[in-house]
Amino acid sequence: MRRYGRSAVYGVLLGLATAAVAEAVRPRGGTTLLLDWDEVRRTARARLDNPSLERGRLATAAMGYRALADKLEKPLLGFVGGLPRGASMPPFEALDREGWIDLNLGILRRVVDPVLEAGRMPNSLLVEVGRMGVDRYLGYMLAFMGRRVLGQYDPQLLGAEPMGAEGLYLVETNVEEWQRHANLPEEDLRRWLILHEMTHAWQFAAHPWLRPYMEQSMKELIDSVTRKGPAVARFAAFAGVLPAQWRVMRQMQGTMSFVEGYSNLVMNELGSKTLAGFDRLEDAYRARGRSRSVVEILIWRLTGLDLKLQQYQKGEAFARAVYDSYGMDVLNRAWNGAESMPNLDELADPPRWYRRIVGVQN
Repeated sequence: MRRYGRSAVYGVLLGLATAAVAEAVRPRGGTTLLLDWDEVRRTARARLDNPSLERGRLATAAMGYRALADKLEKPLLGFVGGLPRGASMPPFEALDREGWIDLNLGILRRVVDPVLEAGRMPNSLLVEVGRMGVDRYLGYMLAFMGRRVLGQYDPQLLGAEPMGAEGLYLVETNVEEWQRHANLPEEDLRRWLILHEMTHAWQFAAHPWLRPYMEQSMKELIDSVTRKGPAVARFAAFAGVLPAQWRVMRQMQGTMSFVEGYSNLVMNELGSKTLAGFDRLEDAYRARGRSRSVVEILIWRLTGLDLKLQQYQKGEAFARAVYDSYGMDVLNRAWNGAESMPNLDELADPPRWYRRIVGVQN
């Protein structure tokens, strides 16, 4: 009887579990997206310390950035190269942490919304629970980055706005907090960061091929995910394991690593020549990277940010090696077009890239 009683309990539990699963997947009419941007913003905003600054304070900070940028533009262009006729640098803006969240939610939506729209799901309890998890994950990650990012350049990739609406930003809250914590020289710190972000603006303004190339690469990835087809193929596309996706992603990784590494080289080369407090800034930046808590290290690794940082470090090492061995004129040949960019293998072997670009035979 005990065996039968136990079987009956198992039967009841199995029945309840089956009913729960059936209720979880039961269609409730209509379709929904797998992400709620408003909830993402609320989650991120709730986890920010000191999320907003007074508008007047941000306006004053922006005026200071622009004054510094005006003085730095000439030495920057003298080092990296000029701008085409009619091209110019966008003006700097000052952001607080909440402003950075809103800026990057807009950037994310340009890329993610087409994928979400193509992947609409029937309304069900299971989908609602899944959406809550995704919303919280993305909100937590944005809040984490919103407390650390110092500056940013937005080239308006995939933007509906007219070309030229790109933006240069420093996150004044984070810059001021780091300056105070590390006891850094106020003006030199901002000039140092401005050099880095202005270099990104120059990269896109001086090389008209770069924006459409990046946009086309991103569109290829989005199309591979949103293209209709067999369920297995669509699942593979969402997982990012298709050979065509790997090819595009590797090309983009090589390009973005060089873009970041080149900017770091310029920031450090010009910074060492023009900033009295450069050594203090460089030491503080290295210490900042070493001072992550256990939780921060875990987040960086789980999200892949650590791998991305390693790629950017490879880009900087590549730029440094080429610059030291062959000079700026040779390094700038990478900007001749997408085919001149180093690939991931060449990032680890600068002489290999040099031989390909310059045409030197072994």
